[in-house]
Amino acid sequence: MADPVHAKRFDRALAALRDIPDPLRRLDAVRLSIQALEDLEASTAAEARAAGVTWIDIGALYGLSRQGAQQRFRRRTKT
Repeated sequence: MADPVHAKRFDRALAALRDIPDPLRRLDAVRLSIQALEDLEASTAAEARAAGVTWIDIGALYGLSRQGAQQRFRRRTKT
């Protein structure tokens, strides 16, 4: 479902992380990236819900049931 252009941009961002020569700095950059992606994921799920997307549709993207999607995102969002 992801747009190929966006997938390529993400692949380039991952390559940039892999290219950080110092392992400790690379690890820190990966840690910060994971947190940023988790925050983006939670806010996007909330935005999707506000736009009328169902928990069933969100769950389908993750291979989860409606209830599984609710459990995953209601912990981090307030929709």
